[in-house]
Amino acid sequence: MNKLKKIASMQVFRTLAVLLCIFLINAVLSKGEFFRIEIVDGHLYGRLVDIFRNGSKLMILVLGMTMALATGGTDISVGSVMAIAGAVACTVIEGSLFPFFQGNTALAIICALCAGALCGLWNGFLIAKIQMQPIVATMILMVAGRGIAQLISNGRIVTINNPSYYFINGGYIFGIPFPLYLAFFLAFIIIFSIRKTAFGLYVESAGCNAAASRFAGINASRIKIIIYSLSGFLAAVAGLIDSAGIKGADSNNAGLLIELDAILAVAIGGTSLSGGRFSFIAGLIGALIIQSITTSILSFGIRPEITQVVKALIVIIICLTQSPVF
Repeated sequence: MNKLKKIASMQVFRTLAVLLCIFLINAVLSKGEFFRIEIVDGHLYGRLVDIFRNGSKLMILVLGMTMALATGGTDISVGSVMAIAGAVACTVIEGSLFPFFQGNTALAIICALCAGALCGLWNGFLIAKIQMQPIVATMILMVAGRGIAQLISNGRIVTINNPSYYFINGGYIFGIPFPLYLAFFLAFIIIFSIRKTAFGLYVESAGCNAAASRFAGINASRIKIIIYSLSGFLAAVAGLIDSAGIKGADSNNAGLLIELDAILAVAIGGTSLSGGRFSFIAGLIGALIIQSITTSILSFGIRPEITQVVKALIVIIICLTQSPVF
């Protein structure tokens, strides 16, 4: 156990070192502008603030993806679940889904979160009970999810003007963007629940050897259903942040391919893709690494058509530097 803790600590340290290197490179290339933070109307602004704010969605997704990968599975449907959550929330506020509750932000958020949890429950059912391969089970919702979102929004880009809903993305508390509070609050709750309760041991056990866990009296199927339900719930939270940011629901583009960034961030954080070993903190740092690369590429004016190529090359370098064999 001490050896595993030491390995996890080293992985966190290595991932943090990579993030700091990216920050320093940005600071040199931007001639110090990278760390410049301004206060305008009591709100913090700057490139570093943008990285944390825009990376909050990915950080929230990483929490769920880490748990899914820890059980030896994966969840590539989170982008579509984001689209579904945004469509549900915006159509409730607009009044096209539940006309009697038009403009009710609280109900819209509750409905969106329930829709996300239900999507995760569906994934968990297919994986744990029907015994589908996780990538196949979640691919079903990945493909069908955007069609479901389109049906909910009636094929439209739903636009709303609701200040309380916009606060989810554009709000500030003590000058700090509200999405950061959401990300860190959820991270604290989940990390505490996993690391300080027996549930975390059940997750590791189910990921290392599901058959042995079953013989030990652990209901691995139930663990997987809970985890995928949580992943869907967290994807819905990210969908609310994304939808609030554009003041509407774009079912075609909401969360498009973000699941790949989430998996990559978790992998950079050292989580074993075969299950068992995982680190939430390193995964969160990995999310900031991915967002830092994206923000830096855009800020330096690199052409959009080669942005993904540059991003892929940088990620390859990062993964090689973390490889003991290399």
